[in-house]
Amino acid sequence: MEEKTSTLKALYRVFRWVLLIVLFFVIFAFLRKPAPVAPETPPETVQVRAQEFDAKVQQLADAHGRGESSEARFSADEVNAAITRTMQEPAPPQNVSAPSTSTESQPQPNLPPATAEATPGTAGGAPIRTVQVAFQGDEVTGQFATELYGKQMYITLAGRLGSKNGYATFDLTGFKVGNFSVPISLVGETFQQKLAEPENHEKLKLPDFIASLRVENGELVITQK
Repeated sequence: MEEKTSTLKALYRVFRWVLLIVLFFVIFAFLRKPAPVAPETPPETVQVRAQEFDAKVQQLADAHGRGESSEARFSADEVNAAITRTMQEPAPPQNVSAPSTSTESQPQPNLPPATAEATPGTAGGAPIRTVQVAFQGDEVTGQFATELYGKQMYITLAGRLGSKNGYATFDLTGFKVGNFSVPISLVGETFQQKLAEPENHEKLKLPDFIASLRVENGELVITQK
């Protein structure tokens, strides 16, 4: 009996140290900066690519106004430039009524869910620092940096874009915190529940002139009604 107890204690000590080592590597992977999903857009080309993004959006809106069908394809460089420009814009003043104007602003499509937090804001209460997207095949990968407990953490999402009943949809296929891959079975259902919450669901609403969006052959494809 004493020999059995001694064996159990020895196994427990080994298991405890193994567990501590595993936890150390998990935490290290969580905090480690992953490889970027896309190359950084040079400052001198951000405005050019962002203007290309705007021009394609305007072409969709103009075609809709003429009653014509149209489709536009956006590269990751154009989307990233538009995101970068948006994040560099100063936040609007709070509790200040905007002056009335007769000039209508150009309609802009909601960005995919992987980039929905592109505007200056927060992720779960933490400020978002950077956002990048990449398109490969029929999938989009989005990566953003946020600060949590004083540490910079990176979240990487991968999935397939779609649309349903005037709203963008996102089928999650990959999820990473830092360099640590989290099984989809652990986060997929919770992720969809968060998207379904009224506040988040409304962020996925597509402009009236957009019929659908998807990623195809490494490009974001937006189809106008």
